[in-house]
Amino acid sequence: MNSFILMAEVIADPELRYTPDGNLPVASFLVQFPSSRPEEAPARLKVTGWNNLATEISEKYHKGDRLVIEGRLNMNKVDRNGYKETRAEMTATRIHSISADGDFASSSSSPVSSSSSSSTKPAASSSSSASPATVPLASPPVSNDAQYDDIPF
Repeated sequence: MNSFILMAEVIADPELRYTPDGNLPVASFLVQFPSSRPEEAPARLKVTGWNNLATEISEKYHKGDRLVIEGRLNMNKVDRNGYKETRAEMTATRIHSISADGDFASSSSSPVSSSSSSSTKPAASSSSSASPATVPLASPPVSNDAQYDDIPF
Protein backbone atom coordinates (compact mmCIF):
# COMPACT_ATOMS: atom_id res chain seq x y z
CA MET A 1 0.00 0.00 0.00
CA ASN A 2 1.21 3.48 -0.84
CA SER A 3 1.36 5.45 2.41
CA PHE A 4 3.22 8.72 2.77
CA ILE A 5 3.64 11.03 5.79
CA LEU A 6 5.24 14.44 5.42
CA MET A 7 5.96 17.37 7.73
CA ALA A 8 5.94 20.56 5.68
CA GLU A 9 5.14 24.27 5.56
CA VAL A 10 2.35 25.67 3.38
CA ILE A 11 3.87 28.10 0.85
CA ALA A 12 0.73 28.97 -1.14
CA ASP A 13 -2.83 29.43 0.10
CA PRO A 14 -5.12 26.52 -0.80
CA GLU A 15 -7.26 26.80 -3.91
CA LEU A 16 -10.74 25.28 -3.75
CA ARG A 17 -12.25 24.02 -7.03
CA TYR A 18 -15.04 21.66 -7.99
CA THR A 19 -15.19 18.75 -10.42
CA PRO A 20 -16.83 19.51 -13.82
CA ASP A 21 -20.20 18.26 -12.59
CA GLY A 22 -19.93 20.75 -9.70
CA ASN A 23 -20.54 18.27 -6.91
CA LEU A 24 -17.13 17.21 -5.58
CA PRO A 25 -14.80 19.81 -3.98
CA VAL A 26 -11.06 19.59 -4.62
CA ALA A 27 -8.45 21.68 -2.78
CA SER A 28 -4.79 21.93 -3.73
CA PHE A 29 -1.84 23.83 -2.29
CA LEU A 30 1.96 23.88 -2.37
CA VAL A 31 4.16 22.85 0.55
CA GLN A 32 7.90 22.88 1.09
CA PHE A 33 10.13 20.77 3.28
CA PRO A 34 13.91 20.63 3.84
CA SER A 35 15.91 18.65 1.30
CA SER A 36 18.18 15.83 2.38
CA ARG A 37 21.27 18.00 1.87
CA PRO A 38 21.67 21.31 3.74
CA GLU A 39 23.20 23.07 0.71
CA GLU A 40 20.15 22.34 -1.48
CA ALA A 41 17.01 24.47 -1.65
CA PRO A 42 13.89 23.14 0.10
CA ALA A 43 11.84 20.65 -1.91
CA ARG A 44 8.31 21.56 -3.02
CA LEU A 45 5.29 19.35 -3.49
CA LYS A 46 1.70 19.85 -4.60
CA VAL A 47 -0.87 18.45 -2.14
CA THR A 48 -4.47 17.71 -3.12
CA GLY A 49 -7.44 16.94 -0.87
CA TRP A 50 -10.87 15.73 -1.95
CA ASN A 51 -14.43 15.95 -0.62
CA ASN A 52 -14.82 17.03 3.05
CA LEU A 53 -11.07 17.29 3.52
CA ALA A 54 -10.93 19.77 0.61
CA THR A 55 -13.41 22.02 2.36
CA GLU A 56 -11.46 21.79 5.63
CA ILE A 57 -8.20 22.57 3.83
CA SER A 58 -9.62 25.71 2.23
CA GLU A 59 -11.12 26.93 5.53
CA LYS A 60 -8.38 26.06 8.04
CA TYR A 61 -4.96 26.23 6.38
CA HIS A 62 -3.07 29.20 5.02
CA LYS A 63 0.38 30.22 3.85
CA GLY A 64 2.95 29.77 6.63
CA ASP A 65 1.12 26.98 8.50
CA ARG A 66 3.19 23.93 9.50
CA LEU A 67 1.45 20.61 8.91
CA VAL A 68 1.90 16.87 9.12
CA ILE A 69 0.15 15.40 6.08
CA GLU A 70 -0.80 11.75 5.62
CA GLY A 71 -1.73 10.38 2.22
CA ARG A 72 -0.56 8.74 -1.01
CA LEU A 73 2.29 9.82 -3.27
CA ASN A 74 1.59 9.88 -7.01
CA MET A 75 4.09 10.34 -9.84
CA ASN A 76 2.61 12.16 -12.85
CA LYS A 77 4.22 12.53 -16.29
CA VAL A 78 3.90 16.02 -17.78
CA ASP A 79 4.85 17.15 -21.29
CA ARG A 80 6.58 20.52 -20.90
CA ASN A 81 8.09 22.28 -23.92
CA GLY A 82 8.60 18.98 -25.71
CA TYR A 83 10.27 17.31 -22.71
CA LYS A 84 8.66 14.70 -20.52
CA GLU A 85 8.85 15.52 -16.81
CA THR A 86 7.87 13.38 -13.87
CA ARG A 87 6.31 15.31 -11.00
CA ALA A 88 5.36 14.09 -7.57
CA GLU A 89 1.96 14.97 -6.12
CA MET A 90 0.46 13.97 -2.80
CA THR A 91 -3.20 13.09 -2.29
CA ALA A 92 -3.96 13.88 1.37
CA THR A 93 -6.17 11.68 3.52
CA ARG A 94 -5.52 13.34 6.90
CA ILE A 95 -3.86 16.58 7.99
CA HIS A 96 -2.53 17.52 11.42
CA SER A 97 -1.68 21.12 12.23
CA ILE A 98 1.48 21.86 14.21
CA SER A 99 1.09 24.80 16.56
CA ALA A 100 3.89 27.17 17.55
CA ASP A 101 4.56 25.13 20.71
CA GLY A 102 4.87 21.87 18.74
CA ASP A 103 1.47 20.36 19.60
CA PHE A 104 -0.59 18.53 16.98
CA ALA A 105 -4.24 19.16 16.06
CA SER A 106 -5.93 16.79 13.59
CA SER A 107 -8.33 18.12 10.98
CA SER A 108 -10.02 14.85 10.14
CA SER A 109 -10.77 13.40 13.54
CA SER A 110 -13.57 14.50 15.85
CA PRO A 111 -12.63 16.57 18.89
CA VAL A 112 -12.42 14.79 22.22
CA SER A 113 -14.25 16.47 25.08
CA SER A 114 -12.58 16.59 28.44
CA SER A 115 -14.18 17.34 31.79
CA SER A 116 -12.63 19.99 34.00
CA SER A 117 -14.09 18.66 37.27
CA SER A 118 -11.76 17.50 40.00
CA SER A 119 -13.64 14.25 40.68
CA THR A 120 -12.06 10.96 39.73
CA LYS A 121 -13.68 8.28 37.59
CA PRO A 122 -14.47 4.90 39.11
CA ALA A 123 -12.07 2.12 38.17
CA ALA A 124 -14.80 -0.08 36.68
CA SER A 125 -16.15 2.59 34.33
CA SER A 126 -17.45 1.20 31.05
CA SER A 127 -17.87 4.59 29.40
CA SER A 128 -17.32 4.68 25.64
CA SER A 129 -15.41 7.97 26.02
CA ALA A 130 -12.57 6.30 27.90
CA SER A 131 -9.26 6.43 26.10
CA PRO A 132 -8.09 3.18 24.51
CA ALA A 133 -5.34 1.19 26.16
CA THR A 134 -1.89 1.36 24.65
CA VAL A 135 -0.88 -1.93 23.08
CA PRO A 136 2.82 -2.57 22.45
CA LEU A 137 3.80 -3.66 18.96
CA ALA A 138 4.72 -7.30 18.64
CA SER A 139 7.96 -8.27 16.97
CA PRO A 140 7.82 -10.66 14.01
CA PRO A 141 8.39 -14.33 14.71
CA VAL A 142 11.96 -15.52 14.40
CA SER A 143 12.66 -18.64 12.37
CA ASN A 144 15.84 -20.37 11.31
CA ASP A 145 14.00 -22.04 8.44
CA ALA A 146 15.42 -20.96 5.03
CA GLN A 147 11.90 -21.28 3.56
CA TYR A 148 10.50 -18.69 5.98
CA ASP A 149 9.63 -15.37 4.39
CA ASP A 150 7.86 -12.59 6.31
CA ILE A 151 6.89 -10.71 3.10
CA PRO A 152 3.30 -11.72 2.23
CA PHE A 153 3.70 -11.61 -1.58
